[in-house]
Amino acid sequence: MHRRCDRNRKRTKRRAIYCPIHGCYLDSVSQKYPLFADSAGQLQQRGIGRKNALILIASKTAIPLTGEWLEAFWCDQCQEKKWYHVRKQENTYDLSVAPPELWQQAMGVIYPQGNPSVGEFTLRHASMVGYKIDISPA
Repeated sequence: MHRRCDRNRKRTKRRAIYCPIHGCYLDSVSQKYPLFADSAGQLQQRGIGRKNALILIASKTAIPLTGEWLEAFWCDQCQEKKWYHVRKQENTYDLSVAPPELWQQAMGVIYPQGNPSVGEFTLRHASMVGYKIDISPA
């Protein structure tokens, strides 16, 4: 006879991702946004030799970075959502606040601070709820 707890053993365990400030468990509030490298320097920073990095970039436009992504987490202690650069190494996760330049290496994500070339007035009004542009003739 099987007990209920035996049947649930195959369920995947919660990822052990903790707040770098408070040490409490972080709840994911977004999908994972995989990262890619599009320059030899980005590959060299991850331990690939200069020659191999140049060959890889020359043969492909972008190289997916295995075990690295951007993801948003909610911390109960901070009471806020923060975007982190996550690096998975075996069964541990290394978190650092996602720097703006890393957003250019993410696939399928829009930088949360907006496009820096768009004016502040435009950004402010575009984010207003119920804001409508009047296009009727004068």
